[in-house]
Amino acid sequence: MFDFHNDRRFSIPTIVAIFLIVNDYCFCMSSESVNATLDSTFSSAVATWYGSPTGAGSGGACGFADDVANYPYEGYIFAGNNNLFKSGKGCDECPGACNNDAVHFDLSGKAFESLAKPGEADALRNAGRINIEYQRVPCYYSVGITFKIDTGSNPYYLAFAVEYVGGDGDIGLVELLPSNVGGSWLAMQQSWGATWKADIPIGTKGPYSVRITTLQSQKTVVASSVIPADWAPGRYYGSRVNFK
Repeated sequence: MFDFHNDRRFSIPTIVAIFLIVNDYCFCMSSESVNATLDSTFSSAVATWYGSPTGAGSGGACGFADDVANYPYEGYIFAGNNNLFKSGKGCDECPGACNNDAVHFDLSGKAFESLAKPGEADALRNAGRINIEYQRVPCYYSVGITFKIDTGSNPYYLAFAVEYVGGDGDIGLVELLPSNVGGSWLAMQQSWGATWKADIPIGTKGPYSVRITTLQSQKTVVASSVIPADWAPGRYYGSRVNFK
């Protein structure tokens, strides 16, 4: 998660606490104004916006599709340049000119306007490109980690997008534990964005438990028997666990 506020030259402090996600990173905008000098715990970056002026953006590069418009994301998302995208670990990508900056957040229209004072959203959007400060902080969701089964999955191939990951918000490793394989975890591969995949050996059956290890802190959680034996492509399976 990252904590944001605007560069002081715009004199537009944020007014609400909101969450943003890029893949399994989640991001929080601070309600605090910017001091006259940079806080040493914050780093400088550039922010722009894309899509509809009040739109929810897109979770396509994550595998989240239109889920980003719904709770708990609520459209507060952005696409990051290479330093945030991290070859897919950061998911939504802002390519090309975004990489002219060290760190660049391309926010959804809805997220970008949340940085403005009441009645000044259009003025901020018209600025187009603004300087911000950001800080990484833990993310807390009120829901458990959820697994959305990829539509191309079948009895011998299982892939799913991992949504609502709290804590660090990143994913370093995903493992799968079938119910009939005597405690042997199957390592999954990152397919793209937040979607992970595994070939399923003949005779392997669910329900499946999923173990997730974060990239930065190496913390681990296990969603026990979260994917049922009768799982189906396109379905969502929520757990009761998450990182803090």
